[in-house]
Amino acid sequence: MLEKIRVPRLGLGRPRKKPDSVTADKAYSNGPCRQYLRRRDIRHTIPGKADSQAARLGKGSPGGRPPGFDEERYKKRNAVERPINKLKNSRAVATRYDKRGYVFLGTVTAATLVTWLRA
Repeated sequence: MLEKIRVPRLGLGRPRKKPDSVTADKAYSNGPCRQYLRRRDIRHTIPGKADSQAARLGKGSPGGRPPGFDEERYKKRNAVERPINKLKNSRAVATRYDKRGYVFLGTVTAATLVTWLRA
C-alpha cells in the first residue's frame, strides 16, 4: 500500500523581505517613520524639515542631536526620480487604465521608447 507523504508548504503569504536602505523626501522626516525604519534595522536617508531643524536648535542640548544625513546618497535619488517623472508625462502610464499587468508593461515600454526617441 502506498503512503501519502506530507510535504510542508513553504512560502505562504508574501515574502518577508526588507530593503537595505530607504531614501525619501522631507515629507517622511517625522518621528514615527524614522522610528519604524530604525526598529526594522533599515538605513535611511531623509532630509530634515527646516522648521524641525530650527525648533531642535532652539531647544539647545535638550533638542537632541540631528539625524544622520548623507547628501551624496540623497543626490542619487534624483537620478531615479527624473526618468519616472518623464514616464508619468504619458497619460496612460500616470493614470494606469490598463487592467492587466502585461498590458501595462507594454504601455510603459511604449512610453519609454517615445521618451528615448525624443531625446
